[in-house]
Amino acid sequence: MKAKIKNTEENVMRKISIEKVVLSVGGTAENLEKGVRLLKYLVKERKPAKKKARKRIPSLGVRPGLEVGTVLTIRKNKEELLKRMLNAIDNKLKRKQISNNNFSFGIKEYIEIPGVEYQRDIGITGLDVTVVFKRAGRRVRLKKIKSGRIPEKQTIKPKEIIKFMEDNFGTKFTGKIRDENIKNVLKEKHQDILREDKE
Repeated sequence: MKAKIKNTEENVMRKISIEKVVLSVGGTAENLEKGVRLLKYLVKERKPAKKKARKRIPSLGVRPGLEVGTVLTIRKNKEELLKRMLNAIDNKLKRKQISNNNFSFGIKEYIEIPGVEYQRDIGITGLDVTVVFKRAGRRVRLKKIKSGRIPEKQTIKPKEIIKFMEDNFGTKFTGKIRDENIKNVLKEKHQDILREDKE
């Protein structure tokens, strides 16, 4: 009787990769312009887009249509850029910063990024970094024609993201994985960034 040969090949549909890295800076008026200049300085090949508020927040003076931030999506050479961003925070992340399919972290001052010098017209400011992951087949849901649903098993869980970052970037993690309810709030907060697939 022939012994059964176990298939050890990795399922290509389960393999995860980085889809994009998104840099963003919040602010209005002069702070917004400084944010735009910062993103242009960090990534000269791309043009930042300005984001407008959709809701009114009287306590913050925010009204619909007001420009409240700038964002820049990077799809090419994203791994090299991510390494620089991670070095600014000593390549350490908290597990609670990770959600399904993505994680985010902040850099308090852009001069902490290796190779970046202080710019007088920008001053001292920081930025947020969001890293979005994907599996093969994700574009099916994003198609305008004959789009389809992606099964739950295609969702990339925080534990998978942690292993990917440890294996490929040597990132160190501390703390516990964020509660599922809080992760859903973060998902809604970042949904504009996660849907920016036309840039």
